[in-house]
Amino acid sequence: MSVTPELLSRFKLLQPLPREVLEKLAPHAVLARYARRKVVIEVGAREDRVCFLFEGRLQGVGHTIDGREAGLYFVEPGDFCGELALFDDNPQPEFVIASSAATVVFLARDALREVMLNSSSVSNMVGRKLAGRVRQMTEQRTLLGISDMEQRVCCQLHLLIQGGEGRTGSDEIVNPPTHQEIAIMLNITRERVSRAFSALQERRIVRRDGPGRLVIIDPDSLRRFAKGEEQL
Repeated sequence: MSVTPELLSRFKLLQPLPREVLEKLAPHAVLARYARRKVVIEVGAREDRVCFLFEGRLQGVGHTIDGREAGLYFVEPGDFCGELALFDDNPQPEFVIASSAATVVFLARDALREVMLNSSSVSNMVGRKLAGRVRQMTEQRTLLGISDMEQRVCCQLHLLIQGGEGRTGSDEIVNPPTHQEIAIMLNITRERVSRAFSALQERRIVRRDGPGRLVIIDPDSLRRFAKGEEQL
């Protein structure tokens, strides 16, 4: 299936570009679909393209020394990943997998690099994305140093709601990660995550509102558990 300029304009990074630039980029783009848990970007690969997510969700995944998966970040629709290819030819440092069925657009690195060099808005967005990724991964690394596993779960939820929109005294996480995805992010078992969620629900700190929304009923208590001021 060919990629149209209209499709490219759906991605935040490319929205500031005029129509004629998108028309030049379109022939350098390809559409691909991936089933859940399939590898979209391979660790160690020397990618010559950048990945834009159209539908679904992607997760950046690394591995610990003992070979266990460690989740690094999520990619949501409209966002992109694999941007390090724009700056050097070194191998990709992590896997990117489809955490649900996903449709992506791969855009040739050289074509996008030329646009980036001639567009301050695109350059600024890529730079902000890299800065945000560094901050996020630094927070995640700090979180992995917490020895209390339930506190890790609370801290992860607290990070996910930071900057979110509060509603009637509570926060919410839209399309929250599954227990398995959180387990990968925290390098613990899914069962440990499920036990922590059960305790949070029993204390009426969180509640599920269908599969697509997790409501934080008592953000202050969650913050205290996350900071280790109280034990779950």
